[in-house]
Amino acid sequence: MRKVFLFLIVVFAGISSSYAQQEAQFTQNMFNKIGVNPGFAGINKAICATAIFRQQWMGFTETVGDQENNVAPQTMLFSLHSNVDPIHGGLGLVIYKDKLGYEDNIGVKFGYSFIQPLNGGYLGLGIMAGFLNKKIDFSQFNPIDAGDPLLNGSATESDMVFDLSFGAYYEKPGQYYAGISSSQLMESASSYGVDLASPQLKRHYYLMGGYQWQIPNNPELELRPNIFIKTDFAATQYDINALMYYRSQFWGGISYRPQDAVAVLIGAQPFLNSGNKSLEKLMIGYSYDVTTSAMGSNSRSSGSHEIMLHYCFNIVIPDIPSSYRNVRFL
Repeated sequence: MRKVFLFLIVVFAGISSSYAQQEAQFTQNMFNKIGVNPGFAGINKAICATAIFRQQWMGFTETVGDQENNVAPQTMLFSLHSNVDPIHGGLGLVIYKDKLGYEDNIGVKFGYSFIQPLNGGYLGLGIMAGFLNKKIDFSQFNPIDAGDPLLNGSATESDMVFDLSFGAYYEKPGQYYAGISSSQLMESASSYGVDLASPQLKRHYYLMGGYQWQIPNNPELELRPNIFIKTDFAATQYDINALMYYRSQFWGGISYRPQDAVAVLIGAQPFLNSGNKSLEKLMIGYSYDVTTSAMGSNSRSSGSHEIMLHYCFNIVIPDIPSSYRNVRFL
């Protein structure tokens, strides 16, 4: 049954997927806003880089002959964005690699966000364009029917497609944020695996929002609840999160994804240097998912692990005092 399930997951991942899983999933989505919403680029008014590594369903393997293959989904993402004041907005770059069984997806996206001050906060309207390379290795499959001509041989097929994303994001610093976005707008179709099914990208929609609430009579504690919703209108997934911050430097919390997982999140901001003219911030986060779906009970999976590293800084141009000549000192 595991081989049958793996085959179905790889072939149909590009067509439809439960809980809008065609695109990469992260538990620490509150630190990956630029990954799904181009309007976030430059909102922080700093140069920010984020790296996330996710190992989903740890221990999920498939045995082929005497060899045991790791087929658990694995995702890596790197993003970089910054405000660029001369163009009244920000620029963003996202690079990711998503491995699902014997399928590999590598994507690169670059975008621009127009930023406008609004009611004490900032509104960003952004667009991203990018390429996605999809590859599948059919030689790794162990067919149920040994004579199946579609799964015999050593063919590796790949294709590259172009697509667009759009997003609107608003943030009032220190209080709340909200965003709405859509990815894979063109619903581009790839040409690999045409004998089985030609995968087509499915348009996804995202809604996010969060609030910062100072605990009464305890200024060292702050609760930051947030919600992340993604849907393709065939299936919808909700991430309900709550993080408790201590002195704005340490946090811990929980995340609940109905019919999928419950997660624990922890993190720290070990170095913070802020002032009127400079900002430097380093954050490290970790999350562990306990799978509550049938995937957790019917496999050897020990859950999902995720590590996040985030760094922001400003380039401060020092003020050079002007000088002039005075005839008195010639």
